[in-house]
Amino acid sequence: MSKTEYSVYVVELSKKVFSENARFRNANPQYNGTMQCVYVGMTSKTPAERFKQHKTGFVNKKGYKLSANIVEKYGKYLRPSLYNHLNPIKTQREALAMEEELAIDLRRKKYAVWFN
Repeated sequence: MSKTEYSVYVVELSKKVFSENARFRNANPQYNGTMQCVYVGMTSKTPAERFKQHKTGFVNKKGYKLSANIVEKYGKYLRPSLYNHLNPIKTQREALAMEEELAIDLRRKKYAVWFN
């Protein structure tokens, strides 16, 4: 039986998210309008499968919505050049830590970032 591997991923968001979403704007006081707006996540699926779930408003068998509203509404495409070098990740705990680390690193580089 193969062990589950995890991945972090980055979705480019429409810059409309910055003007239309106050929570996103408040989370990114460093943003200067030049770099992109992005969402950083982690998954046990492929980044492409997870992005598709976000864009279709995926709901699981128990009725829980598993898509982020911000990606469903503003997500444009995956940005593999920002995350491919970090994958695969062996454990969920490591993937959660990498998600936060990547998000903070992108904020330092002046991206506007949303992550959970």
